[in-house]
Amino acid sequence: MVSDRFERMLAAMQPTGGGRPSSWRLCGAGADILAVFGVGIMLMSSDLPLGSLCTTNAISALIEELQYTLGEGPCVDAYRQDRVVSEPDLADARTPRWFAFTPKALDAGIHAVFGFPLRVGAIRLGALNLLQDRPGSLSDDQHADALVLADVVAQWVLDRQANAPPGVLAEALEHTDLHSVVHNAAGAISVQLGVSVIEAMIRLRGYAFANDRMLGEVARDVVTRKLRFG
Repeated sequence: MVSDRFERMLAAMQPTGGGRPSSWRLCGAGADILAVFGVGIMLMSSDLPLGSLCTTNAISALIEELQYTLGEGPCVDAYRQDRVVSEPDLADARTPRWFAFTPKALDAGIHAVFGFPLRVGAIRLGALNLLQDRPGSLSDDQHADALVLADVVAQWVLDRQANAPPGVLAEALEHTDLHSVVHNAAGAISVQLGVSVIEAMIRLRGYAFANDRMLGEVARDVVTRKLRFG
């Protein structure tokens, strides 16, 4: 039953010393429960990634960074389409997609990816990303547990954000590996070009893609004034 899975998930995520689970526990315990190679949680707003809430290892961090840089991948599609997105064999997909993301993910050793939307009612928050280092679909139990984990994560994020002032990211979320430098860079570019922050983010991502660089790396150059747009 869903309630049993939910209670089991919450119990597994409780810190040893008690208290509420941290973002790290959401990813780490989730990977253990689901028996997958890697887990990542991406927060999104207005169809743009805000950054990774947590990851379980260096490769899952890279996969999150690739989606953040390229603006495509399972997390992005799961959020935008508000549905589960599955690709059990990146190397031999029935419907080729993510033409920029897929070869880089394969180079990193990832062969199957699954995105689960994070939402509470009508509020969409981002997506849960599951990674496997071999081809293959999730089992029925893994899929069911992933749906519950997505609910747990969404409730956790909404709970942390509930007491934050309007338009301000909660402190508990700011202390994750969200890419604040990217948003600072987008603000600088919007001033330089006289465009909206969303368009500035698109310009920043386009520059990173065209120059085969990670978005965070380009953003640091903008913030430190090594790179100027316009």
